[in-house]
Amino acid sequence: MTVASEEPTASAAGWRALFGREYGPVAVTLAAGVALHAVNVYLAATVMPSVVDDIGGAGLYAWATTIFMFASVLGSAAAAALLGARGPRSSYRFAALLLAVGTTVCALAPTMLVLLVGRLVQGIGGGLLFALSYAMVRITLREALWPRAMALVSAMWGVATLVGPALGGICAQFGAWRGAFWGLLPFLLFFGFWGAMRLPKGKAEGATPRIPWASVSLLGLAVLVISAASISSRLAVNAAGLLLAALLLAGWLRRERSATLRLVPATAFGPDARLRFVYLTMALLVLASTVEVYVPYFGQRLQGLGPLAAGYLGAVLAAGWTLGSIACSGMSHRSRTVIGVGPVVSLAGLVGLFFVGPAHSGTVAAIAAVSAGLLALGWGIGMAWPHLLTRVLQLAPDADQDLAGSSVTTVQLTATAFGSALAGTVANVVGFSDRVGTGDLQTTARWMFALFALAPLAAVMTARYARR
Repeated sequence: MTVASEEPTASAAGWRALFGREYGPVAVTLAAGVALHAVNVYLAATVMPSVVDDIGGAGLYAWATTIFMFASVLGSAAAAALLGARGPRSSYRFAALLLAVGTTVCALAPTMLVLLVGRLVQGIGGGLLFALSYAMVRITLREALWPRAMALVSAMWGVATLVGPALGGICAQFGAWRGAFWGLLPFLLFFGFWGAMRLPKGKAEGATPRIPWASVSLLGLAVLVISAASISSRLAVNAAGLLLAALLLAGWLRRERSATLRLVPATAFGPDARLRFVYLTMALLVLASTVEVYVPYFGQRLQGLGPLAAGYLGAVLAAGWTLGSIACSGMSHRSRTVIGVGPVVSLAGLVGLFFVGPAHSGTVAAIAAVSAGLLALGWGIGMAWPHLLTRVLQLAPDADQDLAGSSVTTVQLTATAFGSALAGTVANVVGFSDRVGTGDLQTTARWMFALFALAPLAAVMTARYARR
């Protein structure tokens, strides 16, 4: 397995070079890896009400997401070891086929328990595929193309936010929720075979990295605990879950600092603080984005939108992330400035949402104002994201490059899980319920946007060190 040579010229760094004959098939394959995982996330969320109506298991409804997120963290954590042991081609194929197996189990599931088994397998395969796609950017492309490639693969979340709900919604509308899962299989098989053939076949020289099971267990358990606790409407359960998850996360960080086998490069714990501030900035920005969990609900109850329109209101954030990534990925010569400005733009978006999000109005002006806030929130994250990812690869030593690539998804998935759980906790503490009134829902929205604005505010500070 060889690392692509660096040709840091302006012409080599453009979109035309990325999608040219030499690198185009590889770029499409890596982007597809993220897209297949991301589409599955939104597709499953869309069809779950229909799943419960058909096979029952309403009491386990939230676990379809919880178990998937838990498994995704485990899969992403194992990506570096798999890549070192099997090489890019075999690793990508294994992950795609594992995701296909889990998808097939979900499509055939006669009960909710069987569906949860399928979601567990899906999560492991999807987490692997997600992490591998980021990690292989360094292996398969020139360094001059890294920012563009990172923008491309991160933009797939925006694409998935449009495709996933559409595919799932159409199938659910016609009473054929299983068809949504079956519809993913041809793409998984195609990229598992044709796409994998575009990638290098050999594996890295030297010792095969092992999976740091102790670190994986601590991190995975922290995600599982906070996700499970957020389901409860009791404050004591939420508080206990947050405390226990924080203790497990602290134990994981302590383990990472001293362990030989770890999930993030050792440089993150050394005297040079830049890499850990890059990770912290990334985690805070992802945390801020998880307010989108409740945006569709607010859209229906406060702005008077229908289910489909409210779902796509939530997609505005992902669209902003995608557009910001694409628009700013070519600004490598100003990457430090972009990293510093991104959190400011996201903070402005959340401050705007604090004022306009809770408004009980279905007017075009109100919906446009909410959309503008979501767009700014996503744009700020997207504009900084490719450059933060590139910084991780640049700051990590050569020996930890595979680990650096997979660590990005470990941080992103963990922050997403914690953010989603925190959003649920905030909603439950404020008084969110099935029978919540308009006034209480407005209070929930106001608290949600206010508290989550603290994340990009903190990112403004950490970005100062991350961009040095």
